[in-house]
Amino acid sequence: RRAAAELRSTKVQTVIVAVPVPPEACKCPTCGGEKLRNVGFGKPSTVYEYVPGYLRKRVFQRQTLSCRCGYIVTAPAPDRVGEKTRYAPSFIAHLVFTKCSSSMPQYRLEKEYRNLGIPVSRSTMCSLFHRGASELRPIYAAACALVPAAADVHADETSIRQINVEKRAYIWDFVTPDLIVYCYAPSRSGETPNRILGDSQGRLVVDQHTGYNAVTKPGKRTRAGCLAHARRKIFENGEHPEAQEALDLIGAIYVVEREAKEAGIVGTDAHLALRKLRSRPLFAKLLTWGRRHRRNFEPKSGMGRAIRYLLKNFRALGCFLRYATIPPDNNVAEAGLRRVALGRSNFLFVGHEESGHDLAVLYTLVASCEKKGVNPIEYLTDVLMRVQTHPAHRIEELLPHRWKPP
Repeated sequence: RRAAAELRSTKVQTVIVAVPVPPEACKCPTCGGEKLRNVGFGKPSTVYEYVPGYLRKRVFQRQTLSCRCGYIVTAPAPDRVGEKTRYAPSFIAHLVFTKCSSSMPQYRLEKEYRNLGIPVSRSTMCSLFHRGASELRPIYAAACALVPAAADVHADETSIRQINVEKRAYIWDFVTPDLIVYCYAPSRSGETPNRILGDSQGRLVVDQHTGYNAVTKPGKRTRAGCLAHARRKIFENGEHPEAQEALDLIGAIYVVEREAKEAGIVGTDAHLALRKLRSRPLFAKLLTWGRRHRRNFEPKSGMGRAIRYLLKNFRALGCFLRYATIPPDNNVAEAGLRRVALGRSNFLFVGHEESGHDLAVLYTLVASCEKKGVNPIEYLTDVLMRVQTHPAHRIEELLPHRWKPP
């Protein structure tokens, strides 16, 4: 029964192997008895094994019939993403997942497929990758449309190279409770957050980049700062004895957050009350520390800039004390850009601007699946076909957090 319960609670394939006691050990050394009886269900020993993955080649032998009058009919071909392609939706899903989640460059993936017996070139993989993005653009558009409706949004951006362009391009991410939406842009200007968020209201958790100013004006979103940024600047100047006091105060604020998480009250009125009771005095002491030491350091020194960042942005940094639903930092948006940074170091650049937009489409769906605990390969395999016939006015049903397996 316990083994059956484990089978139901895990997605890992479980095989129960019965191991009998060797015949020579089935005799009691004390009394010499040979009629030993079972004790319980036995003693389990768990071993995790690696079973090499495989890809399958399926040949559909389509029946062809003819009539004496010259009429010929052939059984229909299997469903495909695109005409006359030899690669099933599951293959494209695996290709997209491997690049967008594991950040594997195509030349390595070509070698992996060749070792598994699949003859696919890099150019073919590139075509399949972009074809998948083209098919999934309606779902991506639906995801972008939901971002302004979220009360709390986290945003950040990082650079990426575009081949034959000297100026750096950027990939932005906008994180809501249900989605992680990526956008590719040839610059770091405020055009991208303005296009995604528009005149929406709520809170926007970001750093102090001026590109977000257009969407954090009065009447639009309230700007919330990132306490982790302030801490990082102080930590980088940890050689000064004064820094330790500030680091201890910030650490105590995060202790309050951890206790709220353990108590299961994150985002509730009880969480906000706990912040007002314990975190607000700690934050006030942190500001007092900054005012006390700002004259002890040159304005352009490392510690001087760290203290100026803290005091200049104290209202945005303390926003978490007024709203229970936002954290004190922007770590979720920064974590969302790790896949971009890893891809930047592995496959180096995007070929052109359209490739960057395709990458953002597929990053969005894979990352949103992982955020909601949905298997990305199963999801992509399904929606690559369903999106072609799904009603356009109900396209939101195919978003990762609303998707239901067939």
